[in-house]
Amino acid sequence: MKFADFQTGQIIEAGPYALTEAEVLQFARAYDPQWFHTDPVAAEHGRFGGLIASGWHTCGIAMRLVADAALQGSESFASPGLAYVKWPHPVRPGDQLSVRATVIEVRRSRGQGHIGILRWRWQLFNAAGTEVLDLEATSLFDLSKTPTP
Repeated sequence: MKFADFQTGQIIEAGPYALTEAEVLQFARAYDPQWFHTDPVAAEHGRFGGLIASGWHTCGIAMRLVADAALQGSESFASPGLAYVKWPHPVRPGDQLSVRATVIEVRRSRGQGHIGILRWRWQLFNAAGTEVLDLEATSLFDLSKTPTP
């Protein structure tokens, strides 16, 4: 999508993404090697009663879904960060994950009119409809080649 295609209140949905145990283990061993992400046997006896995905892995899955659904072919070039990130429920191997991105604000930079600013909320849900990720992101778009209305 192009920056001009985003509208306040717009909802973009994508998925599902099927998460495997092998992927959970591979990500966790490389980037978040805590026992409840990397050791299925120990995780069975932990607070969550089984292996769970890293929250950072969950963020990466949401990013992939949003990139494929909305940012592919856009003028997006960076993000200054997140307002917040929450993991209200664990993600487990076998989960089918879908994202809902809600556009909060679309505007041009006051100081640099060739920069588009998009604030949006990403929510990731499992197949049961349980929210497993909630974040607010800001994305920047290079509009220097886009005519100003």
